[in-house]
Amino acid sequence: MNVFAHFAAEIDTAIKALQASGVVPDDAVTDHVNIEPPRDAAHGDLATNAAMVLAKQAGVNPRELAEKLAEILSHADHVAAVQVAGPGFINITLSGEVWGGAVADILAAGAQYGRGDVGQDERVNVEYVSANPTGPLHIGHCRGAVFGDALANLLDFSGYEVTREYYINDAGAQVDILAHSVFLRYREALGEKIGAIPDGLYPGDYVVPVGEALAKEHGDSLLKMTEETWLPLVRKAAISAMMSQIKDDLASLNIRHDEFYSEASLTGSDGDRVAATIEDLRARDLVYLGHLPPPKGKAAENWEDREQTLFRATQFGDDSDRPLIKSDGSYTYFASDMAYHASKIARGFTNLIDVWGADHGGYVKRMAAAVKALSGGKAALDVKICQLVRLFRGGEAVKMSKRAGDFVTLREVVDEVGPDSVRFMMLYRKNDATLDFDLLKVREQSRDNPVFYVQYAHARAHSVFRNTKEAFVGFDENGDDLKSINAGLLNSDEEITLIKRLSYYPRIIHAASIAHEPHRIAFYLYELAGDFHALWTRGKESPQLRFINADNRDLTMARVALVAATAEVLASGLGVLGVQPIREMR
Repeated sequence: MNVFAHFAAEIDTAIKALQASGVVPDDAVTDHVNIEPPRDAAHGDLATNAAMVLAKQAGVNPRELAEKLAEILSHADHVAAVQVAGPGFINITLSGEVWGGAVADILAAGAQYGRGDVGQDERVNVEYVSANPTGPLHIGHCRGAVFGDALANLLDFSGYEVTREYYINDAGAQVDILAHSVFLRYREALGEKIGAIPDGLYPGDYVVPVGEALAKEHGDSLLKMTEETWLPLVRKAAISAMMSQIKDDLASLNIRHDEFYSEASLTGSDGDRVAATIEDLRARDLVYLGHLPPPKGKAAENWEDREQTLFRATQFGDDSDRPLIKSDGSYTYFASDMAYHASKIARGFTNLIDVWGADHGGYVKRMAAAVKALSGGKAALDVKICQLVRLFRGGEAVKMSKRAGDFVTLREVVDEVGPDSVRFMMLYRKNDATLDFDLLKVREQSRDNPVFYVQYAHARAHSVFRNTKEAFVGFDENGDDLKSINAGLLNSDEEITLIKRLSYYPRIIHAASIAHEPHRIAFYLYELAGDFHALWTRGKESPQLRFINADNRDLTMARVALVAATAEVLASGLGVLGVQPIREMR
């Protein structure tokens, strides 16, 4: 039984009964009625705000309405007690068999436990990483990469049809700078003394192999060409090399995208999609020629007041209308981004999620306005901003990478602490809060290291299975031994606490997928691990609570079933986060 879903249905039934009797109007809005664990466990197992939400619509006192709902709910199956608290909250205490039965339900569902259907197979496009292909990914990119990938996993687990997308920024000045940096290293590979890297070019050693590869392929033939001829050749080779490296770096974190969309393709051989997007908006009177005031904080003498091609962004909630064409006739970044998002909509996506870095916060309103205009209000864009990562080693700030030149690469961090530590810790803080990542802390074997604490719980569970096989010959945790347990034997406070936590998992998955917040899964797993470790410790202190009792097979099987249910949920949650569930700590 999904406890929260089951009793949400019971509450809905109770509300319908009051509607039938005329106490609550038939058109009452119940969208904000929820059911959740009470803040104080002493108040029961579940709490609902139904009376508080419906009282004004019904024109009655919230507490009076709560009493009526409580009376109906007290007759529902598996309800031991119902109490009205405060101004109208309803607290529900469930009968003991609910919790024992939850263990069997989890084991019966197996890997499907917690999997939701909130997505209803709706297609959703999650665009993440999308770093400029001008060098290796750095630690800041790492956070967005992990967040986006875990969010995609979460949405998939919740019933969405997910496309994982990377937007390649392979047009504009930055890739020309990359090409010139590579060409300099190409000359160096041919034996030329290049001296100090000129300002404005990329100084990192990562461009050296690209220059060497060009020298091997072309010899000195590029030196005999004009810049107009060699630039596109070098640019193409450089972008290809950088994207190959980026994909390898992402693969080290088990991140793989379904779609790589090229910015350059927007104005490529298939036509000018940016121009087409602008003309489509112009036909709907959403693009016009006009003037903009100077940006706030910018001196008037530094502002060019000219007639511009503008998108009516303010009509869709932005603070200002936005220019689409620069003074030199080229497109603004925003115009290209509009065309790119128009392509997403044209591909059938109306649910769009973009994962951006901390420096793009000011861009959110205009892009949301663009998507609203491009889709006629049919598409929704949720932009998730990932704040900065501060890297430490034993409390000391980590210095810059020698290889990259001016930043610490993602690959260096993964190679030092492993993908599991990186992924879990990148998610163990809400995406819009700055994250401190200590390379030594994430290798500690202590409760203060969340990834160790959670993986250790999973490993401990599997150690119980190994010990059970020694005590009961022929035991198989995947066989029939745990399918017909006496759930009533699971009645200690510590056992019930753990079972309740396990029962919360489907609700956590549902809420996290709705909010687009995978960090909730990481927090939940840490709490679940804590409950399991506490039960383990109590068994050491009190022999009657030990998982394995060689003289009582029924009790042992019931408790080992609880351990198996815990391992199942830990593995499931870690899977959503993209973290390996370890069976044995080494």
